[in-house]
Amino acid sequence: MSDTAFDSDLLRLLSTRGHLHQITDPGALDQLATREIVTGYVGFDPTAPSLHIGNLASIMLLRRLQQAGHRPIVIMGGGTAKVGDPSGKDETRQLLTEERLASNIASIKGSFEQILRFDDSDTGALLIDNDDWLSKLGYIEMLRTVGPHFTLNRMLTFDSVKLRLEREQPLSFLEFNYMIMQAYDFLVLARDYNCRLQLGGSDQWGNIVNGIELNRRIDGREVYGFTAPLITRADGAKMGKSVDGAIWLNEDALPAYDFWQYWRNTDDRDVGKFLRLFTDLPLDEIARLEALEGAEINEAKIVLANEVTGMVRGLDAAKAAEATARDTFAGGGAGEDLPTLALGEDGIRIGAVLTQLGFTASNGEAKRKLAEGAVKLDGETISDPGRVITASEGASLKLSLGKKRHAILTR
Repeated sequence: MSDTAFDSDLLRLLSTRGHLHQITDPGALDQLATREIVTGYVGFDPTAPSLHIGNLASIMLLRRLQQAGHRPIVIMGGGTAKVGDPSGKDETRQLLTEERLASNIASIKGSFEQILRFDDSDTGALLIDNDDWLSKLGYIEMLRTVGPHFTLNRMLTFDSVKLRLEREQPLSFLEFNYMIMQAYDFLVLARDYNCRLQLGGSDQWGNIVNGIELNRRIDGREVYGFTAPLITRADGAKMGKSVDGAIWLNEDALPAYDFWQYWRNTDDRDVGKFLRLFTDLPLDEIARLEALEGAEINEAKIVLANEVTGMVRGLDAAKAAEATARDTFAGGGAGEDLPTLALGEDGIRIGAVLTQLGFTASNGEAKRKLAEGAVKLDGETISDPGRVITASEGASLKLSLGKKRHAILTR
């Protein structure tokens, strides 16, 4: 459905920025959003101390909701994470302790505070932990309240369940309950916060529909679902991954320079799409930038890197990362924002250096990179995996892996 078919600022904005995949009742939601402030939510299970840019796509749904004059709710899945979402997973998640979940939630909160506006206004964002109600439910109470509204016949048709069974991979009874718990979240939020909308990635469609049906069956309330397309890069890789692993939102999980550099290295074919999805730049400016060709497209990539890094990490971080890149690539120097590693008096073997910096995942990978001639120290190619890197007191060395990964080694 094109944006011209919508009356509400909300659905027009989501559509024109490339976020629209499916809506449960487009006409009804569109009219609701023209009449009143709509409260909508997205859930995030705190399975790690940081979110990654795959999650950023969902956070942007809440940002667009707020930009269109509506109220976003961030649901921290302190309760659902105790079970684990089987959607898109080939194996059972490792169960996390309550202490680890609480620590992860505390670590994640800052990302939302950077991207959304939290205040006491009618459109101020809320951050709520679903453990507040899920852990208070008794087992029999949950079965009696929610159980009658779910049939095994239907539950077995959802991809999160069906794919595991088709592949003959284990699906625990614990995980099987995840969709029921998420549906119950929507019921509680509708009752307590007049929340009428759940948003998420397209892999959450089944879970969202369950919540909609539960609201209708128990309370007779009409609520709505909206999903965004799962984002892949032009090369087919899943959004949020690089050769070195996940692109984390938190600074302590990934330095700002590396975060900035990920966006700077965007495939030419993805520049326009990512500018629409992950920045607030006007659409006419995005059209100008994505039309650039040849070396000029790098201008658009720098704008993309600055805009996303500025939103997620702050403007100072974006400026510092750009300056570091300029010093490193244009001037041949070593920018201040590059990751650093202290060598110590006795030095460190080159393979360990690469692994400690996160440039390689193992010593085996480090050896392969060295054999390929991809590692340079102050411009000199290093191929000997047994070489110990040392430096004199107060000195610094520039280490490079390929053309895009750089670090400073100090003593």
